[in-house]
Amino acid sequence: MALEMKVPSPGESITEVEIAAWLVKDGDYVEKDQAIAEVDSDKATLELPAEASGIITLKAEEGDVVGVGEVVCLIDTDAKKPGGDDASDQKETSKKSESEDTEKKEKATKEAATEKGEAKKQTPSKSSTPNQEQDKKTYATGSPSPAAKKILDEKGMSSKDVKGTGRDGRITKEDAVSATPSMGTPGSGSRGSERKKLSMLRRKVAERLVSAKNETAMLTTFNEVDMTAIFELRNQYKEQFKEKHGVGLGFMSFFTLAVVRALELYPEVNSMIDGDYMITYDFKDISIAVSGPKGLMVPVIRNAENLSFRGVENEVKRLAIRARDGEITVDEMTGGTFTISNGGVFGSMLSTPIINPPQSAILGMHNIVERAIVRDGGIVVAPVMYVALSYDHRIIDGRESVGFLVAIKEALESPEELLMDNNVKRALEL
Repeated sequence: MALEMKVPSPGESITEVEIAAWLVKDGDYVEKDQAIAEVDSDKATLELPAEASGIITLKAEEGDVVGVGEVVCLIDTDAKKPGGDDASDQKETSKKSESEDTEKKEKATKEAATEKGEAKKQTPSKSSTPNQEQDKKTYATGSPSPAAKKILDEKGMSSKDVKGTGRDGRITKEDAVSATPSMGTPGSGSRGSERKKLSMLRRKVAERLVSAKNETAMLTTFNEVDMTAIFELRNQYKEQFKEKHGVGLGFMSFFTLAVVRALELYPEVNSMIDGDYMITYDFKDISIAVSGPKGLMVPVIRNAENLSFRGVENEVKRLAIRARDGEITVDEMTGGTFTISNGGVFGSMLSTPIINPPQSAILGMHNIVERAIVRDGGIVVAPVMYVALSYDHRIIDGRESVGFLVAIKEALESPEELLMDNNVKRALEL
């Protein structure tokens, strides 16, 4: 009996997936629940487990886009697992086939050598070759067809740079399409290139980013944060925190709780546009941008307003590990009312983060550098971070955006008072 394996639905809004990689070969014996393929959706990469044990027949190639519910492979459940006597028979058969292949190769080598010797005798003299090539040249040689000429003009290329494959050397439309502009005078090193199809996830990310750029009135405002107070708190309590909770006391918990506080003060930033309406949420689902092996992942910390420093750090660690291991699910990346992106881990000093639609704002964190600042009328050296808020100006005005970023700055520069209610040990659950 052949079992038809169909593509399961990874989520409500997903109608098709792409076969990223087959983990088994056609004709292999697979066990039930064994991972047989990796499929890319527009939100995540998921493994496809075998629904039964048996010999598999693949019905789709790597890179194929298949709809949810389509058959991608067959599993012959009546087939016996290889082993025992069958295995010894297979070994004998393989030995016979190997000896036959060797004989065939030797015979083919001899025939090839004979043909090569005869070909040498029939090879025309060098003097006749140029004349023959000259005779083949006509008025059409090197001339593009009208369609090819149009394409070459669009690419800014000359017909002299393209070799024609048409009749009498004419440049066809296909020649023009496949032609690549010159990359300058060739150097002495390697000049190879690779053409690789983007994954479905990467294509979806690109689509969303372009959409956000084109469809929103995006604007970015900046500020700087003196991180001295946070550095002092972390240096004092990070060892105790890690020893008790098994997770480090990082910057993300301070920033997440500062964002939660700022969203309470400026609810417009926690809103989205739906046609002619603005939807404002009373919960704070904070998306955390994470760089994974398959590209940008944005897992969501649900109801961040109910979490403590320990709760945020645990969630950030859990989601980051799952994203980097490729185990993140669609549900864990769906939704989110506000996004935090930390380009500082890669050394970014300043950037303009792009809004994660349909959200209306995103906070960009950057690297921390010691800079000279004025404090209490004197110049001191302090660890400073530049922060950026990109927002949709259609529903968020300058007062709200600037006020929101100032609220973030205030909370991070006075965390003990504004984030910990003047009780550090209770806030850190020590």
